[in-house]
Parts: sequence; structure tokens; C-alpha cells
Amino acid sequence: MNTFRVHLLSANRTFYEGECESLVIPAVDGQYGVLAGHCNTITALVPGKLSFRAPGQEEQEVAVSAGIMKIEENDVLVLADSILRPEEIDEERAERELAMAKEAMLQKLGRQEYLSAQAQLARAASKLKIRRGYMRGGSNPGPPPPGGRARQPPTPAPAAIGAAPARASKAQR
Repeated sequence: MNTFRVHLLSANRTFYEGECESLVIPAVDGQYGVLAGHCNTITALVPGKLSFRAPGQEEQEVAVSAGIMKIEENDVLVLADSILRPEEIDEERAERELAMAKEAMLQKLGRQEYLSAQAQLARAASKLKIRRGYMRGGSNPGPPPPGGRARQPPTPAPAAIGAAPARASKAQR
């Protein structure tokens, strides 16, 4: 299968850089798939599951927060606030974040506070979905593929709190 170069970068680390056979990101309008030779484009990421397959490896699934993806000449750059492997997700913390976001959305809030709570809810729900799928025997991220590199921080980074969700204008859709 043909490959392309991918760079998965979060705010605090280089998550993965290397060759890739396929990439699927959560976008504003649903899942967005990328294969080698994809046309140049830029799109917004929303919190959800990002999956990618490196040559000779199983598909890896990770939780990704809001961000952006740029494809240019068979080179894909994904910039996100956070990218977490299932085993890096603290399930209890994600459950607390989910409960706090739900409570905040029930309060009489201004538009900005409501959107912030909504983004926090999406991030927490995404993390829980990825973590629970992994615990049920879902995708195992495994080791980084040959030729690629992955760096992990000593402790998982906290999700950005209060970040506004990525929004696309009608012209971008």
C-alpha cells in the first residue's frame, strides 16, 4: 500500500512522526479519511477518535482534542491541543470532567461559558469512549512503527480547559 508522511503534534509533545498508510480524523462534518495522494486541504478537528495505520502495524486509535489538519503534497500535519493513547487516559478524571461539564451546561450561562462547557463535555466524552474501548480489548496502540518516532511525556497532559470549540464557516464546509 502507498504511504504518506504524517506528523501528529500536540501542544506539549510530538506524538508521532513517520510513514502512514491511512489516517482518519474527527472533523466538523464527520470522519475524514486520508490516503496517499490525497488532495491538498486544511480542515478543523473536533474532539474524538483519531486512527492511523503505519506500514506493517495494526491500526492505532487515540483520543484527540480540537485542532487542525493540513495536507500538502503527500505530507499531513495534525496539530491538536492534546493527543492521548488509551492507556494514558485517567478514566476517573475524565468522568469527573464529564460530570462538571454537564453541570455547567445546566447552569444559566452566557454564550461563551456554554460553548466552553460544551467543548469540555466533548473532550471528556471522547476520552472515556477511547479508554473504555481499549479496556474492552479494542485497538492496541502497540509500539511505534519502524522509521517513525513517538515521544511520551512523563505524565499525561491535562486537557485544555475553557478552549473554545473549532467552528467552520459555511464557506469552509
